[in-house]
Amino acid sequence: MDLETYLRERKERIEATLAEHARDWEERVPEALAKAMAYSLLAGGKRLRPILCLAAFEGCEGARVAEAVALDFAVALELIHTYSLVHDDLPAMDDDDLRRGRPTCHKVFGEATAILAGDALLTEAFGILAGGDEPVRAKLVGLLARAAGAEGMVGGQQLDLDMTGRLAAAEPLPSLDEIGEIHRRKTGALLAVASEAGALAAGASDATVKALRAYGESLGLAFQIADDVLDVVGDAAAMGKSGRGDEAKGKPTYPALVGIDRARALAREARDRALSAIGELGEAAAPLRLLASYAIDRAS
Repeated sequence: MDLETYLRERKERIEATLAEHARDWEERVPEALAKAMAYSLLAGGKRLRPILCLAAFEGCEGARVAEAVALDFAVALELIHTYSLVHDDLPAMDDDDLRRGRPTCHKVFGEATAILAGDALLTEAFGILAGGDEPVRAKLVGLLARAAGAEGMVGGQQLDLDMTGRLAAAEPLPSLDEIGEIHRRKTGALLAVASEAGALAAGASDATVKALRAYGESLGLAFQIADDVLDVVGDAAAMGKSGRGDEAKGKPTYPALVGIDRARALAREARDRALSAIGELGEAAAPLRLLASYAIDRAS
């Protein structure tokens, strides 16, 4: 199976499951809130995080009986990723007007409802993941909480805010290690836990789970460096963004620090580390290998 077909088929499955949850909200969530949640969640996107979780599960040849756990984790990941985008777009954060090719949640529903929609998506994610009786779910809840919380994605956002403006101010530029730490937390944490959780749901050995986490960490760095490059050289319309890239906002980026060519080289190095981490996996892991190259070769 080629990567395009693989991505399309897994994305269709994920989209259908997300739509089911959105329909459920219509029955039990206040109307304005349910609409804001669904507007943000069903706006499209690559769905890379949930696809990565499913690819890791399949790459470890998980039994079909355990597939529901992997799918629930995949869906929970996408809800958390979406909540983070809703909050990142707010005027107090990145102040963006466009996301995935259309107005951001707060532009349509107002800032207060956008904040509540993000809060609701976050908590719904944990409700979905905790909804079965498989013992592994408790461990996955803990892993997801750490990846999404203060030591992971949220902590990365704080570091990002702390460093914003250095490019425009007379302060020393951040180091590569500092930018790498932001990316490891803000982007890499969810990607690392996606692949790790897929392996855990599949019942993989401790060594394989560790390898899949290392793969996700390197993939996350490669993906974010590629995003930094695309912010400079990419087509804003194709990317569904407002065109106000991170560098223009005074945010620390790899191209701003080392230039486009060196940033691309660093992305390739991260991709190679990701591939090396899963070198012992068999043919079932072929989509994971293709995803590593997709992370840096994509146009949006």
